[in-house]
Amino acid sequence: MTKSREKAVRICLFIFFVIISFFILVPFYAVTISAFKPGEELVRYGLNLKFDLNVMSFDNFVYLFTGDHAYFTWFFNSLILTIVQVVLTLLISATVAYGFSAYDFRGKNFLFICVLLIMMVPFEILLLPLYKLIFNMNLMNTYSAIILPGIASAATIFFFRQYLSGIPKELIAAGRVDGATEYGIYVRLILPIMKPSFAAMAILNGMNSWNNFLWPFMVLSNENKYTLPIGLKTLLTPYGNNYDLLIVGSFFSILPIFVLFIAFQKYFIDGMTAGAVKG
Repeated sequence: MTKSREKAVRICLFIFFVIISFFILVPFYAVTISAFKPGEELVRYGLNLKFDLNVMSFDNFVYLFTGDHAYFTWFFNSLILTIVQVVLTLLISATVAYGFSAYDFRGKNFLFICVLLIMMVPFEILLLPLYKLIFNMNLMNTYSAIILPGIASAATIFFFRQYLSGIPKELIAAGRVDGATEYGIYVRLILPIMKPSFAAMAILNGMNSWNNFLWPFMVLSNENKYTLPIGLKTLLTPYGNNYDLLIVGSFFSILPIFVLFIAFQKYFIDGMTAGAVKG
């Protein structure tokens, strides 16, 4: 490829990513400026990009932190659920993936194909059978009903397995020669190497858990146990809409995931790149 052609390709890619960034940032900008506007503005003009200092204030934020509502109950419910679900999903999925990558056993390929097939099944197809199972187990209106179905994520297992496929098996053999147990090899040798992939999957699984609405909505009925997406939905009712809390609460709910990504973006990029090319 000539230098002029390479330069043209870079310019085209730059323009392409600028356009993509624009479409990603515009909704975030609209939510951000709307958080400083009264709810009547949202009712009157909808979510818009107009920056008007005459109507903007910090009243919504004052109401968020001092008003009589259950927002922070929903927020901390979501936070606790996300942390527990992400930690369990990473540990269990990494262990399963390590088994697929490091050991040869009867039925290994068949079981891995089953994992791939599960990835292809939309969650909506599993919704009713899963609901019936949770109901028969008497787990309705509990956090266990939210956590248990997702702690062995097929997509996460697949990603970890691809990542681990790039690790030389000589490393495992060397650990055995040194007298390490299978558990010790996994904990002391493999898990430290998986830090970039853990960061990548922590962000992706954290986003899915934090934004999960449908399944928690089906299994939770106690308002004090509501997650943040469900709680924000309850602000819109036939008897009145609390747009002041809805819009500033939606803005505030973005911040944890945003901070998480900024903090681990280096590991996220390294983990995604390694997982994409190894195997």
